[in-house]
Amino acid sequence: MANPFKDPEKLDIFLATPRLAILMMNREDPAPIGVPVWFEWNGTTVEMFAEKASPKIARLERDPNVSVLATNAIGEAEAWVAWDGTVSISPGGIELAERLAERYWDMSVPDYQAVVDLWRQGADVLCQLSLTPSRIRGNLPSYEDVLEL
Repeated sequence: MANPFKDPEKLDIFLATPRLAILMMNREDPAPIGVPVWFEWNGTTVEMFAEKASPKIARLERDPNVSVLATNAIGEAEAWVAWDGTVSISPGGIELAERLAERYWDMSVPDYQAVVDLWRQGADVLCQLSLTPSRIRGNLPSYEDVLEL
């Protein structure tokens, strides 16, 4: 899907800062559930990773329809972007996990490096989640850009 923002660069500016996102999924009961995730927007898809045995993957296998929401940090002007669509699950994910660890953590901290080393050793338990949005929603007023809804 084409980026519907008036100026796609505004979205890139907003996402240049590492942000947690909330992955909203459907549960079996009526209430949805949201979990925080690291993510990468490449202009076409939202990429995430997870452990294959996690409850998240079981939910997504049952119902792959999701929304991923990234928001402003405390102290920033109110802004957000959400990608809605269907997630696909594929083997792998370690390369994405390593890349995101570099983005979200200070890898000079030994404890963070130890976590990434554990991920590498158990890379076969990871999978990659790819969301190709059918709709992008948002409000980036601090970047002088508002999605045309």
